[in-house]
Amino acid sequence: MTGNVFQDLRYGVGKLLYASPVYRYTLIGRAPSELAVVPPDSWPGNAERGTAVSAGEWSFLGETVRSSKHDWRPVGMSDAWLAELHGFDWLRDLRAVGGDAARRRARDLVRDWIENQASWQEIVWRPDVLATRLFAWLGQHDFFCASADDDYRQRYLATIARQARHLGRVLPGGVEGDGLIRAAKGLTMAGLALPGNEAAIRQGLKTLERACDRQILPDGGHVSRNPQTQARVLRDLVDVRSALLAAEHDIPAFLLGAIDRAAPFLRMLRHNDGRLALFNGSAESEDWLIDMLLAQADARGRAPASAPHTGFERIVVNRTVVLLDTGAPPQAGLDIGAHAGTLSVEVSIGKERMITNCGARPGNRDPWATVQRSSAAHSTMIVDDTNSSELLADGTFGRRPGYVRVDRSEDEGNVWLSARHDGYLMAFGLEHERRIFMAGDGDDIRGEDLLSRAEVADKTRSAKGFALRFHLHPAVQASLVQNGSSVLLRLPSGAGWRLIAEGGTVSLAESVYLGEIEEVRRSEQIVVSGALEAGVDAARVKWALKRVPKKS
Repeated sequence: MTGNVFQDLRYGVGKLLYASPVYRYTLIGRAPSELAVVPPDSWPGNAERGTAVSAGEWSFLGETVRSSKHDWRPVGMSDAWLAELHGFDWLRDLRAVGGDAARRRARDLVRDWIENQASWQEIVWRPDVLATRLFAWLGQHDFFCASADDDYRQRYLATIARQARHLGRVLPGGVEGDGLIRAAKGLTMAGLALPGNEAAIRQGLKTLERACDRQILPDGGHVSRNPQTQARVLRDLVDVRSALLAAEHDIPAFLLGAIDRAAPFLRMLRHNDGRLALFNGSAESEDWLIDMLLAQADARGRAPASAPHTGFERIVVNRTVVLLDTGAPPQAGLDIGAHAGTLSVEVSIGKERMITNCGARPGNRDPWATVQRSSAAHSTMIVDDTNSSELLADGTFGRRPGYVRVDRSEDEGNVWLSARHDGYLMAFGLEHERRIFMAGDGDDIRGEDLLSRAEVADKTRSAKGFALRFHLHPAVQASLVQNGSSVLLRLPSGAGWRLIAEGGTVSLAESVYLGEIEEVRRSEQIVVSGALEAGVDAARVKWALKRVPKKS
């Protein structure tokens, strides 16, 4: 039995104990009279959201609850929504509003939670949610608690101590992936903040080290392959380092090394607009917030061109950026929410995005939740409307690529990339290869997508057709020209590009852009489609993106 399986089993059995009425009494112990250190929390809040919270309006993951009387478990809300509510990250938003009214609102809400939610409930006390709440309460201590009366402060400190005891008992069980990193951060923070709690510091850092060893790959990428998750993990690591510094505690070498690797990788997955690429469930995120994160990380390594362990390639020539997903999906257990976008590409010119993936809406109940994960929502080649990785009902993958092979070469500023995956091998006996060339001036991008037949032991079904999709950013205007053989693309700046393709029928179709968290935007996609041939090369599409010279 592996360690992860044992921990999951232990946590599952433990839930029967945690839910018993007597469990909360086992968490009672000596509570401190004051904090040893207040962990720094310099991340900004949103005053507009804080004003809404003050008025009883709670908006998370695209869902809003309005109530004059606070309800910690509103009917019909998803577990993910409840996790956001009970995580208390929104305390920063009240801090951003400022003033006594916002301070009193924060204090009252924390008091109400202590009075009504202090008994174990599965989502509320899930390790990553609990850890998020601990950091929020500790980090915002000076905002809402420092001026409170002694009785309030005593109850606040006692509740933090009880939650920290529970967190120490259950870790590393009950959570995995980046949630385990968040939970280890919370335990470390509590250990630093509560006097005489060195055991929690040691356990938190030990858990964090093991999680980083498994999750942050040698090239600095997080195993989720999600740029937003990369940013969240880096932020958690920076928070731990800041708290250790504030407490004048030694900073372990593994933590410094993880930050030094993860920050350059985050730079790799940014376009020149400063926002994130849309792979594996990521949205753009705010450029200034990513700038702030990278500044606090203080890791000066440059963005790598290749990330062979995580599976991404980056080409930058002049003002043109090409990002290519060249990795297999995350391993089982870490693939919930990942996308079937193998060999998908994004292209931006200066600060303008041109070819994108569709992106992702937050939450798991949105009508886009399954569609956004499909191969068709990515700028890649699709066989018979079938995903290159099979999406199962529980959010994980079934059939998936067993490998993605990549070759890269450069000469005098010109760059060649070639990548191949076998995601369609077991279903159709086909392999997909994508080749991309970028000229040294950045104004000439050429590509080729090839479906070739391969021998497989198991019987496969016959595929009838393919579709090569290039999703366009909503700001790009597209029109078919030259009797439908090419597409003229006009960027907001007025710059023109032409996409030419041969080997299939070129058309324009509707698409959607989910990269901006607050809204779904209409967009277009270029589709090159055709029937599969009987020969070894079942399909071959050659395409090119070339800048259109401005008229004199």
